[in-house]
Amino acid sequence: MKLYYSPGACSLSPHIVAHELGLPVAIEKVDTKTKRTATDRDYWQINPKGSVPALELDNGEVLTEGPAIVQYLADLKGNTALAPANSTLARARLQETLNYITSEIHKTYSPLFSEATPEATREERKAYLNKRYALIEKILAKQPYLLGDHFTVADAYLFTVTRWADFVKLDLSAFPSLQAFQKRVAARPAVQAAMAAEGLIKAAKAA
Repeated sequence: MKLYYSPGACSLSPHIVAHELGLPVAIEKVDTKTKRTATDRDYWQINPKGSVPALELDNGEVLTEGPAIVQYLADLKGNTALAPANSTLARARLQETLNYITSEIHKTYSPLFSEATPEATREERKAYLNKRYALIEKILAKQPYLLGDHFTVADAYLFTVTRWADFVKLDLSAFPSLQAFQKRVAARPAVQAAMAAEGLIKAAKAA
């Protein structure tokens, strides 16, 4: 399998999950402006949506959308810690959380990355994000991860999108539990490995 990614983009989430699972997933960088891959392939031909991530399966099929990819990977390995079993309430809770992150948090960041976005719109979107993060803060004040005591694919997704706060100058100082969560997730070996592979941090030196 091959994961098409852009450093630090939402594709970091499935990249983290692949490392958590120990899956041998190859990665190929995509220039999101030119839509060319590192091997000079036309990314539009790989993913007609033009966005990352895209997971190219061994049979040539391509799966898109981060929340779908992370669940597919966990199910592929039968890992019910990262993604509870299908047809359970716990799985529905995971999907509920992934949907909240993608619709209420991920997409709200989008206009903040555009220089053409008016300042008034930026401030409104930041205020909206703060309201959405307030709910996350209440959850994380009671437990270390979104669904309880153990790390799931939803945590990989929240960690990934929340990393964008510094880039868009969104102040998250009012959310200490969220900040502690970010540090806790960042320290995970799989997260360190994925971030190092994308050039976001330096790889740890072998002892």
